[in-house]
Amino acid sequence: MSTVRTVLVIGGGSAGNAMTILLRRAGMAVDLVEAKEDWNATAGSGITVQGNALRVLHELGVWEQVRASGFPFDSFGVTAQDGTVLQVVEDIRTGGDELPATVGMQRPQLQQILIDAVRASGARVRLGTRAEILSQDAHGVDVRLSDGTTGRYDLVIAADGMGSATRAGIGIEDRPVPTGMAIWRVAAPRPQGLDRTDLTYGGSAFIAGYCPTSEHTLYAYVVEANRDRSSLHPSSYADEMRRLLKGYGGHWPEILPHIDDPSKVNYTWFDRMLVEGSWHRGRVVLIGDAAHCCPPTLAQGAAISLEDALVLAELLTAADVWDGALLQAFHDRRIHRVRAVVEASVQIGQWQLDGAGGADVPGLMSRTLGTLRDLP
Repeated sequence: MSTVRTVLVIGGGSAGNAMTILLRRAGMAVDLVEAKEDWNATAGSGITVQGNALRVLHELGVWEQVRASGFPFDSFGVTAQDGTVLQVVEDIRTGGDELPATVGMQRPQLQQILIDAVRASGARVRLGTRAEILSQDAHGVDVRLSDGTTGRYDLVIAADGMGSATRAGIGIEDRPVPTGMAIWRVAAPRPQGLDRTDLTYGGSAFIAGYCPTSEHTLYAYVVEANRDRSSLHPSSYADEMRRLLKGYGGHWPEILPHIDDPSKVNYTWFDRMLVEGSWHRGRVVLIGDAAHCCPPTLAQGAAISLEDALVLAELLTAADVWDGALLQAFHDRRIHRVRAVVEASVQIGQWQLDGAGGADVPGLMSRTLGTLRDLP
């Protein structure tokens, strides 16, 4: 085609940023709108980036920055509450043998790497801006932005998260549902000798764990049954997290004194959602958390969202015609892989809620992650 195709990407998280980079590389005109003025550049404590996510980041051209900023490792430990190591498991290299199994990162670092790549791509970025679908036809989508301007695009890609206003605006009624669990997270200095994720199942919480995110930092987390948020005040977050972790050994006594600033502790419920049926309406298509979300029990949420961007970009770049059949092909290629991750992630959490001591958590994790070595 001689005419440059135009795309609006709504949402500047991992999936939206990756989508923008890939489509700009293919020569398309891309506008990225993000509701937050700061582009989420400081949000979050840490992230566990597994191999299949690293594979996408490598394709984006940012792998070297990710490796330099994060902490690669290839195993995880299971410990008793007193810190005794019960088992060390070699992690599955879901991105292939040439990449580490996992890289722990400070989430703002990963976001900044992607922001820089979006800026370098030449995409037009509008921060503090929301988008509303006005109308569409067989050839394009008319959009109004919150700054009062309007535009018409060949395609709109909604990567605006699990609370996606675009999803609701195009008539898809699926919504995230709480799973019954919640997580406390915080960034802290990394103790000497802490060089992988260690997990403790049981004690005063369902899971207590930590992940190195650089030579000097980690993020720590503890998972419990969710609480009525009205019973918690943000000023108590550090005290609550320390209280839950007080009985744990190993590296925890070195970490706990650094959980002292409630403004740096994040408390979040676990949610699940998988949009059933098509992920598009006309020329508006959902990707990432706007189409699916799950608890981080497999640490795959960001990975499968990044995969969405890679697959959709591949299909769009190769196609002469953009139509409903193409967008349905995207859904059909992704749904079985995504469903397996969502259902396994939810099942692991449900076993913990039910106190199912004999549940085959390692087996389910191994089976699910093993399938992700295949290309998406």
